[in-house]
Amino acid sequence: MSNNDIFKKLRVALMLRDDDIVGILELVDFKISKSELGAFFRKEDHPKYMECGDQILRNFLNGLVIYLRGTKENPKNPGEVLLKEKGHTSKKPPFKKRRFDSKKPDITPVKYKNKGKPRT
Repeated sequence: MSNNDIFKKLRVALMLRDDDIVGILELVDFKISKSELGAFFRKEDHPKYMECGDQILRNFLNGLVIYLRGTKENPKNPGEVLLKEKGHTSKKPPFKKRRFDSKKPDITPVKYKNKGKPRT
């Protein structure tokens, strides 16, 4: 598994956009542009594809630790950080569990008027 694959999987799993990744890299004083970042997420056969080096992935992981946990002087709760970034302020998950409601009528298939007629 290449550094690009690891970077892509972390990006998808944490639902990070390019702006977020640039901000995370700036936490460790590593500056990168969005276009350079986009080159890492392209397919390998694309002409503008670029290999993600060890230094970039290492700095991203170090920045991610600061982004999620905070520093020793200013610790954070990772769960709260992720929920706040996605627009949720409560500690509860952003989804509701579905409950079975026995009062709702059964859904039966609709009978078609053109049942015996052939299609044209």
